Amino acid sequence: MSTRTVYFIEGDGIGAEVWGAARPVLDAAVEKAYSGSKKIDWVELLAGEKAYKATGSYLPQDTLDTLAKADLAMKGPLQTPVGKGFRSLNVTLRQTFDLYACIRPIKYYDGIESPVKRPDLVDIVVFRENTEDVYAGIEYASGSDEAKRVAEFLIDEMGAKLDPSAGIGIKPITPKGSRRLVRRALDYALEQNRDSVTLVHKGNIMKFTEGGFRQWGYDLAAEEYAGKVVTEDKAEAGKVVIKDRIADAMFQEALMRPEQYSVIATTNLNGDYISDALAAQVGGLGLAPGVNMGDTLAIYEATHGTAPTIAGKDMANPGSILLSGAMMLENIGWTEASDLIKGSVVKALAAKKVTVDLASQIAGAETVGCKAFGEILLSNL
Repeated sequence: MSTRTVYFIEGDGIGAEVWGAARPVLDAAVEKAYSGSKKIDWVELLAGEKAYKATGSYLPQDTLDTLAKADLAMKGPLQTPVGKGFRSLNVTLRQTFDLYACIRPIKYYDGIESPVKRPDLVDIVVFRENTEDVYAGIEYASGSDEAKRVAEFLIDEMGAKLDPSAGIGIKPITPKGSRRLVRRALDYALEQNRDSVTLVHKGNIMKFTEGGFRQWGYDLAAEEYAGKVVTEDKAEAGKVVIKDRIADAMFQEALMRPEQYSVIATTNLNGDYISDALAAQVGGLGLAPGVNMGDTLAIYEATHGTAPTIAGKDMANPGSILLSGAMMLENIGWTEASDLIKGSVVKALAAKKVTVDLASQIAGAETVGCKAFGEILLSNL
């Protein structure tokens, strides 16, 4: 028997519900595909509210020590207070383990009534840089001694025009971080026979950060992928095209001409926006898988939030965490099990018995709870 250990974090809010509905489907898909010759060994780790209640820490050292030696993990959504309280646990995990690539495949599922005319044209994989940009956490509150010192330096030493009372955040974007993210996107495009990689940036305004990302991406393609990757003005059959688009223009392109884009490589904040916007075109975050991936560890996760207003009400959609699990199975080579799960989702949508978020987008659909939807997905296998 081939057994893979996968560590899991239930998550906050709806986390326990979606995980409870999705895990049996993952196990059953593996069992059906391989008749017992392959198995997942699930090991729970604590993080978030559940960890705090048990240990007094939102992110216990035991969890960090275990993940430092791991290669596969899954997690539900973790709560982060807005404007106060502790720092994002999601960002902490990404930075602690250098999970520099957030990868989000976004594709239309038949039957969803999208707000756009041709959602079926959306088949885009977003590679979002995950450790730099404004998410680096270098930020000082308005009126704090730190903000005042930074403001004084910028005004007195650098000649910046700045209100001394400003809250200040730093936006670091490095050649190393940009190049490794673009390298991963180009490798994926070549391996998966994707025809293009688009660098999405705001380099017309932020010339040395976002503009740097764009230039370092082009430089990498020229240095390491000569003969395999070409620029847009030299497009050639059989070769991956690397091109770039300004971030705001890319939002329009995603709505009007999504078929012209296959893989997107972008900075952290842009990637956060564009991946959710694309997901909205094909049914929302309830069917959006994702992974935060480094060179040694990959954490597959639900891409939605904790949804505290519906937590405990059996209303949540387990699709995101389930499809993230299918993505994990595909990436470790267990494609037969992954395909069974994707097929199960397609059948559920066709039968029109779905959770409330999907029922609002499917004419004539019957609303079922999170647990019941998980059971439908399980029976569809």
